[in-house]
Amino acid sequence: MSLLLGSTAPNFTIDSTAGQINFHDWAGDSWVFFFSHPADFTPVCTTEMGRTAQLAKEFEARNVKPLGLSTDTVEEHVKWIEDVNDTQNCDLQFPIVADADHKVAELYEMIHAGESETAAVRSVFIIDPNKKVRLMITYPASTGRNFNEVLRVIDSLQLTDEHKVATPGNWERGGDVVIVPSLQDEEEIKQRFPKGYKAVKSYLRMTPDPRANWSGD
Repeated sequence: MSLLLGSTAPNFTIDSTAGQINFHDWAGDSWVFFFSHPADFTPVCTTEMGRTAQLAKEFEARNVKPLGLSTDTVEEHVKWIEDVNDTQNCDLQFPIVADADHKVAELYEMIHAGESETAAVRSVFIIDPNKKVRLMITYPASTGRNFNEVLRVIDSLQLTDEHKVATPGNWERGGDVVIVPSLQDEEEIKQRFPKGYKAVKSYLRMTPDPRANWSGD
């Protein structure tokens, strides 16, 4: 069965650089940035792992746990982490799953035959504390991920889960947002958005970031 947005992220128990983990137990009440890479000791993957490690405080501030995966072994991961730390000036602490038998890669449809029969593509899954898949992105092997976009989408998901808003195109944290069309009660709108809103169209109502002006529960 194909994974879709809103699907429950499949659980698994597997060895990693942090020992054996049960995915759902390990995730706990956190969000998860789960991402795969084609192979250890390769150039683009090395920069991606390094960038994830460099952003540790950004992920922590958002209650997000990174989890990497490739079809290499734990021993290969451990040796490669030394290279990542050395070349990317970082201290990689998050676990990397060792999916040598492709068990997890198949669960998450990370192996695309048109790219490789054995190596995972560059998949991204953002999974919320309810273990629901909220974002899926697949990159070709030749293209490294945009980590600004990963953080941007996490910011958007967390904001829109909490408030009755959506984020417009090219939105960045702190920027104006859109009031969802289903919210029509003007009294509730005044309570939720005390700084008001601009109605560009009846269905397009812009308001400042509600995290800065929220007035109640």
